Amino acid sequence: MKVTLLHGQNHRQSSWHAAHLLLEQLPVEALHEFYLPKDMPHFCCGCYRCMELGEDFCPHTAYMAPIMKAMKEADLLIFTTPTYCLRTSGSMKAFLDHCFLNFVVHRPLPSMYHKQAVILASGAGSGMKKAAKDIRTSLTGWGISHISSYGFRSMATTWEAVPENIKRRLTTDLAKLASRIKRKQHHKRISWKQKLLFHAMRQMQKHGMGAGELDYQYWKERDWLGRSRPWTDDE
Repeated sequence: MKVTLLHGQNHRQSSWHAAHLLLEQLPVEALHEFYLPKDMPHFCCGCYRCMELGEDFCPHTAYMAPIMKAMKEADLLIFTTPTYCLRTSGSMKAFLDHCFLNFVVHRPLPSMYHKQAVILASGAGSGMKKAAKDIRTSLTGWGISHISSYGFRSMATTWEAVPENIKRRLTTDLAKLASRIKRKQHHKRISWKQKLLFHAMRQMQKHGMGAGELDYQYWKERDWLGRSRPWTDDE
């Protein structure tokens, strides 16, 4: 199993340890690990060059390209985030903002339809569910059907200070999550919600209601306005 892991922070505390507890339970063949903001330190500046000229014209493509390449090649995507002000970290949000072109309404990546994704959100107090939802919204928009979210209250600001009973429960829960991931790995189905979303966006493109000419050409070249579908395409 190829895994790409994105951390919504540079430090290695609770959510980092949670991700690696999960990895210990999985048959990982290759791992690409990125830290935000270290590996993508910029905010989206809203220049629309990706929309009007193509994603290679993004002023931050030197940072985004290696991450996107690793994500395309992965079987499993793992996103970790601390909970800051009841939401995901600003660095994770900045990364996701750069990925809006991958939404089904624009230029979805066929490979996303065949991936699983896990979101791990940690916090000393509350807000983990909302922090995970921030990320889940984007992953759903990319076309991913199988998304698991797990939030946990660490009751501490460092891993060393996390109570042992919380660490034991975390280990048990992540082992169960790993079992579900392994069961689904060879039996992934495209959800009806994703198929419905695709067909709704397809009608928009067919009737000239898309966001621009590059989006329309992207769909047309792949025959998605005809009989082909992204979940049957080879990327």
